[in-house]
Amino acid sequence: MASPVTFTAAGGSGSSAGGGGAPPQLTHAYLQLHEPPKDGGTANPGPELARVPFQFNPKELSLSKNAQWKRDAQRNAKKSGVPEFTGADPCKLSLEMFFDATDTMDATVVKRVEQLFACCVPTDASRDAKKGSPPWVVFHWGGMVGFPSFVSSVTAKYTLFTPGGTPVRALCTVTLEEISGEQPGQNPTSGALAARDTHVVVAGDTLHSVAYRAYGRPGLWREIAHANGVDDPMRLCPGTTLLVPALEEIEAAGGYRGQ
Repeated sequence: MASPVTFTAAGGSGSSAGGGGAPPQLTHAYLQLHEPPKDGGTANPGPELARVPFQFNPKELSLSKNAQWKRDAQRNAKKSGVPEFTGADPCKLSLEMFFDATDTMDATVVKRVEQLFACCVPTDASRDAKKGSPPWVVFHWGGMVGFPSFVSSVTAKYTLFTPGGTPVRALCTVTLEEISGEQPGQNPTSGALAARDTHVVVAGDTLHSVAYRAYGRPGLWREIAHANGVDDPMRLCPGTTLLVPALEEIEAAGGYRGQ
């Protein structure tokens, strides 16, 4: 099984060892917030709502994945029963976000923390539709793209204050929990494909290049276009998040379109 955090080619080329090239440009991580899908599905996030930038990149990321097993007790037996696999828990990504406003001594830190807390409550649009749901969140850092998730917990610790009591430094611990699971599209007769990865379009990207990066086969661009409802493959807007179906699900769905 592939890692739930995917890596895509970052823009620009880094210097080779001993080549004396320019150092790579610093890229800041951010959380991309999406409106939850109107149909209540788990494959395609809604429109982008906002981005929560990291003031300082995280020093570490913690990924966890658990499997659930069950054992039935056997009376008068010396050993326990044979374990039975009952399912897998969702992936979880834990990280820390550090905010500091000692240079301005204003309420910037408080606003950032409140933005994270807002990720734990339903969006206005979902409440209006009577289907209250918090925003979907995807972690981005250069060529690293996390799985579609929701914020399951936020803990903020204020560590420095102005003389008037305004917090100007905070350390936030954020836990992201995976949303997407096994999709009905795995049934070859359903015709739908579940998204397993995401890719944020940058200048110069084409569906062919995204397909080559994901599958090693540029001819599979049609599958990405179909999964994202792209009518004109020649017009991709930088910043757009594309959902990339898993190769095994494309094969299970009956082959490749137009090939």
